[in-house]
Amino acid sequence: MTSSRKPWPMRWVVLIIVLFLIPYTYLTLHFRKPGPAYQPYQDAKEREHLSQRGYRRVTITAIRPTESRLAPDGAGVTEAAQALPEDLRTAFIVPPLLPAAIGGVFAPAELRGATPYAIEFACLLADDAQQLSGCALYIKGSDVYIVPTFERLPNGLTARTRQNLIALTFPPDALAPGGYQIILVGVSGSKRWRLQVH
Repeated sequence: MTSSRKPWPMRWVVLIIVLFLIPYTYLTLHFRKPGPAYQPYQDAKEREHLSQRGYRRVTITAIRPTESRLAPDGAGVTEAAQALPEDLRTAFIVPPLLPAAIGGVFAPAELRGATPYAIEFACLLADDAQQLSGCALYIKGSDVYIVPTFERLPNGLTARTRQNLIALTFPPDALAPGGYQIILVGVSGSKRWRLQVH
């Protein structure tokens, strides 16, 4: 038995497609997260490289506060000679865009109980076409590398200043009890201090 229904005229099909595409395009462009898209294959490959070299990666919260909230006393912070160790540098699929130099660091020397570890630091960017994109810890034994990453601003936009104040927060379970050497990584100027986790 054949159907007696007629197919829709083509003009209605075209109209429905156009009426759907206009709001979809607007919403996609208006609410799309800026920056590069998440790439699961690249992320899995990088995790594999890190694991082969003995590193564990922990993503941490990184924001740009309007003013400093931490007291300047705390851990004794000194200059660190190296930026990234060779085995960690070669683990990255895409090398991170690091700050040019790390300035003052405010970091507690001890962490007690199940509380987050909060630090603040000033940094200088290589140019004014960068913005903060995130931060991760790379942990190998008692060495912890803090790697703040930046991304290029789109469409020729520029930031107001190359100087940045960054606040970082480690999750409470990021580090097991023990003593750690923390290294905050910059291209030409890194900082280090000791942290005791109880």
